[in-house]
Amino acid sequence: RIERRIDHAPSLRWKLAQTPFDVDRPSWVEDEQFDVNRHVMRGALPAPHDRATAERLAGWLHAKTLNRARPLWEIYVFDGMPDGEAAIYSKMHHALIDGGAGAALTEILYESSPHPVADDIPPPSAAKRGGPKRQDVRDVASSMFAAYAELWRAPLQGAQQLKDIELPRSGGTDLASVLLDAAIHQVEWPLRVGANLGEIANAYAAALANAFKPESLKALDLLSAPSTPLNAAISSERSFSGVTVPMARVKAVAAKAGGKVNDVVLALASGMLRRYLREEEALPKKSLTAFVPISAREKGDAELKNQVFGMVVPLATDVDDPKARLEAIVAGAATSKELANPFRSLVPYLADVPTFGTPMLLQLLAVFYGRSRLADRIPPPMNVVVSNVFFSRTPIYIAGARIVHVYPMSIPVHGQALNVTVHGYVDGLDFGLIAGANVVPNVERLTDMLPLELEALERAYGSVA
Repeated sequence: RIERRIDHAPSLRWKLAQTPFDVDRPSWVEDEQFDVNRHVMRGALPAPHDRATAERLAGWLHAKTLNRARPLWEIYVFDGMPDGEAAIYSKMHHALIDGGAGAALTEILYESSPHPVADDIPPPSAAKRGGPKRQDVRDVASSMFAAYAELWRAPLQGAQQLKDIELPRSGGTDLASVLLDAAIHQVEWPLRVGANLGEIANAYAAALANAFKPESLKALDLLSAPSTPLNAAISSERSFSGVTVPMARVKAVAAKAGGKVNDVVLALASGMLRRYLREEEALPKKSLTAFVPISAREKGDAELKNQVFGMVVPLATDVDDPKARLEAIVAGAATSKELANPFRSLVPYLADVPTFGTPMLLQLLAVFYGRSRLADRIPPPMNVVVSNVFFSRTPIYIAGARIVHVYPMSIPVHGQALNVTVHGYVDGLDFGLIAGANVVPNVERLTDMLPLELEALERAYGSVA
């Protein structure tokens, strides 16, 4: 059934085609030997068959890298949970989709009813499934010269047509094809940027105008992050834990604070970090900061690709009173969003910058950064990533069974050993905390603190739902 539904998400049949010597970004190609049984696996949960065991197993699986010779996703189903429940762990590479696309993909792979109608999805079709197609080299060159000719013939009209230019690629993975495609991209990107120069200039002008406002200049000082034990180099092992807090209670606090659900999510994360670092006798005097991803998607856009930028928000961990802390976060998040918003329109250009020669360099730098443990010595740009992605207002099902909770698992990195991701699902907020196990071996300590922080906010606002 999943294999038939994958036809509606063709990128799940794509695998990476590495370039020789990693001189450029890999490209997506159709996996001609795709077999769904290599991606969907089933087993029994080990003893003692409880949730803690499922979380440890999920952390162990999350630490394993995906096989780059195959499409970059996996689903594991584990039977043996209490009360006849099962645990599902799914992993998909972030190069393939972002959080918004992940939610859209869920609607494709799962059902909205425990008794779905007969599956009317057509059988797999190679013509329909195909990944990026290879082009004849002569056609590629012809398209490139035609674009230049049009620009020289009628500059203004040509520039207008080049706003969304997308020249064909050879699609090959041999060195000659890679060099040709890289040259085409070096031509295409400046043309697209030049055609959109007015929009780009306006975005930068708006960003500079916002940055030099008095309140923004004051906020910029708050955005520098102090060092904490959580900002260290991480090992290859992961620890994971999830917890759910009721959406109605979070909304009640947000309403009384004059903020949004995401502000309360940040306040819960802030209180949790403050409590944890105090117990560790490592709470800095300066406030911690969080990187908060922001979707650049237009409403209704479910395209399966990354469309994300972000902002840095001070978490007010230096404020003892929960109410004052949340109010500081509401104000800080509003200022940070105002500073970041002008860059939303730049995401397509920044994400598509020519990268010829950089993948190999970035790999070497990443290895050096981790093994040298520079993350233990250099002040972090931010302390933690906190991401809130709305998932679904209605329950979803698989094989007639209701999905009870959806605990997200993201990516800790050197320097940010803890990642906090939240999914809004039905009437709850499902928090998923993933950490480098060498830095936070018992991340359940942190998830246990989140309900306590919600209670503290409710007492502060007198809003027990």
